[in-house]
Formats: sequence, structure tokens, C-alpha cells
Amino acid sequence: MLMNAPATFIQSYIDDLNDALNQLKPGAAWLGTCLTGILLMNSVCWAKFERASLGDCKVAVLSWVFRKASIPWDWLLRVSVVLILKRYGITEGVLAFDESDRARSKSTKRIYKVYKQKHKGSGGYVNGQTIVLLLLVTSSITVPVGFFFYMPDPALKQWDKEDKRLKKSGIAKKDRPIKPERDSAYPTKTEIALGLLKEFKVAHSLIKIKGVLADALYGEKPLWTKPLKNLEARR
Repeated sequence: MLMNAPATFIQSYIDDLNDALNQLKPGAAWLGTCLTGILLMNSVCWAKFERASLGDCKVAVLSWVFRKASIPWDWLLRVSVVLILKRYGITEGVLAFDESDRARSKSTKRIYKVYKQKHKGSGGYVNGQTIVLLLLVTSSITVPVGFFFYMPDPALKQWDKEDKRLKKSGIAKKDRPIKPERDSAYPTKTEIALGLLKEFKVAHSLIKIKGVLADALYGEKPLWTKPLKNLEARR
């Protein structure tokens, strides 16, 4: 597959983003190239993009723009969602929380929020990432409207492992180390979900929310009472 220009519908998307975010303009061509590369290669890989463009898009240039260009990353998803909802005339829907485990290299240590997790396919362990997703489910489309990387608190995880070992050895609770406080850099999945819900309310206050869906992992009822009441008040 070859790519020498962004796909037509991707260029249209970039143009709309430029209208919504004037700050994005310096990186628009780069973003269009990368989105087209992801579409064709199903991968985020500068080397693949360079080969597909027959050398027009150099690895060094793509990498430099990614690291140095003044692209407002935090606003890209928010503005993209606004454009999609406007284009499809969506005014209401149901919010649903989900999560996805993504296996990575067993030896990697440099990927953001990567940690040792159970691999369902083999029954063994891999290094991977867990992404908590917030989806807006409507009568016509389902679209992701927020995400956050979850990672267990390493100190708590180590304490839990040691506590179980000592308990199995017959050590009384009063003689075992006290459970450490959770580091705020490693929020629970429920805390992440509540944060995503708050961000959605601020960014898309005109969308009527008919309900919020989540599985039992997010079922800490006291934490949800106030946010759900606030959503109800906005309807």
C-alpha cells in the first residue's frame, strides 16, 4: 500500500479540526499523514509510514513533529467528539464504561503505565496496559468520548503480596505491616470512571444522558451517588 496524501475523509476531518482549533494548523498535514498511515497499516509506526510514502515522509521528521509540534493533544478527542455529535445530530445517549487490556512486549519498561498482568489466552503473564474507556451509546452510533490508563499502585500491590504470604505463614494481623495509603498517581478504576464522567459533563453539557452503564468492578455505590444526581439535575 502507498500513501502520498491523506485520505479524502481524513483530510475533511483535519479541515474541520482546523476550524475548531486554530492552534492545530501547524501540525495538520502531519496529523493527516499519520491518520492515513494508521488506516492503511493498522499500526502506529514511523518506519512503516516512511516505506508506504516511498520515502516522502521521513522517520526523523514524523518523530520530531510528534515530540515538538505545538499540537493541543488534550483537546483533540474532545473537539473530535463535538464534531461527530454535531454531524450526526446526536443530542442524547447512554454512557457506558468498559476497559481493554493490551498485551505488550514481555521485556518493555518504557511504555506508559505498563505492568505485569494475566494473559487470558495462554494463562501466563505479560507486560501490558489497561485502558478504561467511556463510550457514548446512541440510537445511531457508539463513539468513545474519554479514556484513561489504569495501573495498580506498585506499593499496594507489593504490600498485598507480602501480606498474603505472612498471613499464610500464620503471622497475626497486628504483627504484619500496615496497609500503605494509595498513591494519587495510581487511581482506582472507579476514581478514573468518575473523573471521565466529570470531564464529559464539562465538555458536552448539552447532551442528555439517559443512563450510565458499568460492570461490577465500578460498583462502589457511595462514590457514584453524587455524580449521578448531578447528571439527573442536568437533564
